Amino acid sequence: MRQQSINASPLYKIVNPKSIAIFGASNRYGSMGTNLLNSLQSLGFEGPIYPVHPEEKTVMDLTAYQFVKDLPAIPDLAIIVLPTRLVPEILDQCGKKGIRHAIAVSGGFTEVGDDGQKLQEEIIRIARQHGIRFLGPNCIGAVNPSHRFNTTFFPYEQAPGFIGMASQSGSFITQMFDYLKRFGLGFSTGFSVGNEADIDLVDCLEYLGACPNTKVIGMYIETIRRGRKFIETARRIVPHKPIVAYYVGGSEAGRKASLSHTGALSGPDRLYDGVFRQSGVIRAYSVEELFDFCWCLGTCPRPPGNRVIVQTNSGGPGAVAADVCSREGLVLNPLSEKTRQALSEYVPSTGSVNNPIDITFVRNNLDFFLNIPRILLDDENTDSLLIYLLMPDQSIRRAMEAFGITGEKAVVEAEKFIDEQTKTVAKLIREADKPCIGFSFYTRVNRFVKNLQDEGVAVLSSPSRAAKALAALVKYMECRDRMIQSSD
Repeated sequence: MRQQSINASPLYKIVNPKSIAIFGASNRYGSMGTNLLNSLQSLGFEGPIYPVHPEEKTVMDLTAYQFVKDLPAIPDLAIIVLPTRLVPEILDQCGKKGIRHAIAVSGGFTEVGDDGQKLQEEIIRIARQHGIRFLGPNCIGAVNPSHRFNTTFFPYEQAPGFIGMASQSGSFITQMFDYLKRFGLGFSTGFSVGNEADIDLVDCLEYLGACPNTKVIGMYIETIRRGRKFIETARRIVPHKPIVAYYVGGSEAGRKASLSHTGALSGPDRLYDGVFRQSGVIRAYSVEELFDFCWCLGTCPRPPGNRVIVQTNSGGPGAVAADVCSREGLVLNPLSEKTRQALSEYVPSTGSVNNPIDITFVRNNLDFFLNIPRILLDDENTDSLLIYLLMPDQSIRRAMEAFGITGEKAVVEAEKFIDEQTKTVAKLIREADKPCIGFSFYTRVNRFVKNLQDEGVAVLSSPSRAAKALAALVKYMECRDRMIQSSD
């Protein structure tokens, strides 16, 4: 889908509207519609917003209109956050006004049983009558940070990211804002599809596959309603852009939860395993894996194979990484003799040049973070590198104090030292033609970890998570190659 066709997508005006009508916002603090309007304003949406309210003259300092027909222009998008019984009538009024795109946030449709099913069929009929395309119902809408657009109840407070998301759960969009922010990440575009009465996961997949801001697509799935179309669409996208899916519903408990959540009928795990294999989609088994895989697939070069070196200065984390690598089908080959010779200048006698490489200590920090990784990445027997990243802020400050640099000056000099090291390490990793994934038990509270993540380096929260993410990179390359070969 090129730019001209992405503009023709039913989702384009939904996440790139120039003007919005909102139903359900008021001057009552805490209402769903008011929170949604606040999210739009907080992110700085730049187009006109028209609140429609039967009584209020202004809503949050915006001129309000009593009826849809009173609006001074035809908005690109209508957002409906009203009691269920009112949604059909309002959607009909929007259609008569000429509005052709909508987000139906309101719940109480298929997910609640027969009466809700009838109401959902009614809004589908009305939408088709007027040519309206809509997300929902029973959803939280969408977010497009590059367009300063957020129709969810949670504030989006980080920079636009590269992860495109389509989710049958609203919380996997909204509550992931903060989760991704912890790693310096964000969404390019995120869709909550709710009951999929009109627009569904496949439509989102097509849009995100063409979205120039999206490097990798993440999906939270409870059911796939158009299985054949899903496979066909994914197979077209995978050779150019990776897709990661987190499927729930394969167990009996998951099936029941999905049914009550969005009215979705889930299938057995084996069926979805087959769907993902056919379509080249990488399967995640937790929300942590979903975003770890997306993170690394969106930032790392593609590995030419499954051979990995683990570099550490602590035996335990190295052993964990090696164990998980082996379980995930990655191979830890011995180092070549050429590499061993090159390492002899930097690895002390107490260290090990077996794989994992356990350095134990170095005289110069840059040896561990620059010279040694450079040698390992050049090894002819390796396709990728996992590296333990440990640089405690406190230790650097104490070292400064040992040389007579104390107080605020020690803090400043320590930060300067860490910043300089970060830029050097990040440059090496970014310019490498093989993936180099970091792991650390430190979080972004640690300056070194935060700096590296902000420089675009994937630093995951444990050796096992890093190893699994690397395995996902290898699986994607295998899927990608298979898709390309089958299309020749």
